[in-house]
Amino acid sequence: MLREKGAAFEEVDLSRGLSVDELDQLIGKRDYRLFLNPRNELYRERNMSASPPPRDEALRLMSEYPNLIRRPILVKGARIVLGFDEHALASLT
Repeated sequence: MLREKGAAFEEVDLSRGLSVDELDQLIGKRDYRLFLNPRNELYRERNMSASPPPRDEALRLMSEYPNLIRRPILVKGARIVLGFDEHALASLT
């Protein structure tokens, strides 16, 4: 739908997973907790909303369990849009 409106962006392919280094590069200086998927079972089991893991552990977990990463991840230049945030998605056009 966004591409039909002329939006140019890259979607991060999470189907193969990402290494810890790739995740570290992607997240950069952003808050890594924004990348955690609150709908994921592991997220809920570990009560990550109340007690998020340290960054290093979170990156390792996201690398081991790609479904722990919020989807989709759309990249346009230095901007990243996570999940189905309609307002943020609309800003990509």
